[in-house]
Amino acid sequence: MREGIKGIAFDLDGTLYPNHDLYFQLIPFAAKEMRLLSAFGKARNIIRGEYKESSGNQDDFYQYQAEITAKILSAPAQLLKEKIDNLIYRGWEPLFKKIKLFKGVPETLNALRGAGYKLGLLSDFPPETKLENLGVGGIWDAVLCSERCGALKPHPLSFTRLAEAMSLAPHDILYVGNSRRYDVAGAAGAGMKTAWIKASVFSVFPVISAKVPKADFAFSNYRQLYNYMIYL
Repeated sequence: MREGIKGIAFDLDGTLYPNHDLYFQLIPFAAKEMRLLSAFGKARNIIRGEYKESSGNQDDFYQYQAEITAKILSAPAQLLKEKIDNLIYRGWEPLFKKIKLFKGVPETLNALRGAGYKLGLLSDFPPETKLENLGVGGIWDAVLCSERCGALKPHPLSFTRLAEAMSLAPHDILYVGNSRRYDVAGAAGAGMKTAWIKASVFSVFPVISAKVPKADFAFSNYRQLYNYMIYL
């Protein structure tokens, strides 16, 4: 095991599978529900900005998200909450039966567990059904959704909750994600070590911001992550 690391935690979307696979599956949805998708994205950006200075304790994240989306679309909040749940949260989950993991993901996860590492997962979107549909649902020591914690990444709250769920100190965890702005920054802010997977075509474009930290380790495929964690 790599010294100083007892657990490895992962983001899901864009980290365990290529984002472009999901985008391809979403083309029919986007063509039909572009206004909803755009407003939903804007609402989440607003929430991320607000939580930079907050404790992250949102009593009902989903209601609040729906209210912001509803204001953008000038529609009833309850209607938007139900629509987001039915079309986005539940509606997208079956698509993951058609999506393939990055090469080497199952083998790497099993090898890391076999080497004695605890495994965790933290996603902004509800991950349980996605993981089952991707074929990696039963391997984790802890699976969390940042929305249920009340704050989207990069707020440190959900990362802290993840460490608690894994029964580890944050500094004993390596968090793996595809976004430097959300995954790396959020995990580092909570005191975790970080790894950045730059397998996406969009990763070739650098993040132009001094406020976005570099990861402790960057890799392009899961063989490299395996070698980094197993062979010291």
